Amino acid sequence: MLPVDNLFAQVGTTLGWLPHPVAGLLLIALAIGIALGLHWIAVRVVRRTMKRSQEYWRNILLRTRGPSRLAFLIIFIGAAVSAAPFRVSTKLVFTHILLVAFIGLLGWIAMRTLQIAADVYLRRFRLDVEDNLLARKHVTQIRILLRASTVLLFILTAAAILMTFQSVRQYGVSLLAAGGAAGIVVGLAAQPVLSNLLAGIQIAITQPIRLEDAVVVEGEWGWVEEITMTYVVVRLWDWRRLVLPIRYFIEKPFQNWTRQTGAIIGTVLLQLDYTAPVAAIREKAEEFAAASPLWDKQVINVQVSDAHSETIEVRILASASTSPRTWDLRCEIREKLIAWLQAEHPACLPRRRMEFSGQSGGDAESLPTVRVASAGQMAAE
Repeated sequence: MLPVDNLFAQVGTTLGWLPHPVAGLLLIALAIGIALGLHWIAVRVVRRTMKRSQEYWRNILLRTRGPSRLAFLIIFIGAAVSAAPFRVSTKLVFTHILLVAFIGLLGWIAMRTLQIAADVYLRRFRLDVEDNLLARKHVTQIRILLRASTVLLFILTAAAILMTFQSVRQYGVSLLAAGGAAGIVVGLAAQPVLSNLLAGIQIAITQPIRLEDAVVVEGEWGWVEEITMTYVVVRLWDWRRLVLPIRYFIEKPFQNWTRQTGAIIGTVLLQLDYTAPVAAIREKAEEFAAASPLWDKQVINVQVSDAHSETIEVRILASASTSPRTWDLRCEIREKLIAWLQAEHPACLPRRRMEFSGQSGGDAESLPTVRVASAGQMAAE
């Protein structure tokens, strides 16, 4: 017999002069008080024992307060019920309650163990650095698998608890054996949940998206902020949140700008006159890119990408390490080139030309003829 059992047996003997139900309830109340008191003392000892430098591990250990408190209660209440002068039927009820609590405790411990193991594993990865591709890969994978494992453990724990009730167990066995229409209805009802669960597991394994990936979905550009088992939250560039079902990223196409690396090439388009000095623009674009801290020194290119009836299209390509930096670099190069063209080559900005022919006179036939032509037409003539 354990010391706890001896303690409550002696207390039960002392309370023998009371009616049996009252004495039993007093023993249970005493067990709850002792369990909560000892647990509080144990938590205080853990807090004072660990050093301040081990704050992370203190937080990890203190997250087990819930399961440890329940374990204390199960142990002391079980000892009290064994020593209490209850009837056999009453003891069976308390024993069944303790069994349900014990099964729940095992499931709770398993879930909390997985969470702590995931936290310890992810501690080596940081998302607040510029080159966080590997960290985003592992964080996304672990978080999705952790959610799937938690759901699975919850289902198994709930099933184990329900199987302790004879009526529910018989109903479950007959349902599994018979199947039929009820099984079809349950299967159809659970299909969206199961499909989302499978989609989440598939995303965790194949990883078409990861946390903080820059994506373009539904014509909107943003970053993947949260991935759950049923939906994905995309933080848009203007701080709006786009919520999409997780199956969207399995069934529909989308753009992922950081699938392999965060670097991306940005495009600047300028509509200019045919007289624009392309060689000088190329030199200035290279100069502005080299002077910018946003440029990653990988790509800078200037080309005439198209020619319209009135203007030519000059395309500047420049690369940066991340999509936000690329956007800022595009804006910077565009602004500086426009300011330089206005100051040094204002004539090469887009314009329309007018050609006057004929001589002025008094009658209508001698009025000058005005012809509007584009720069390309005039250059050809």
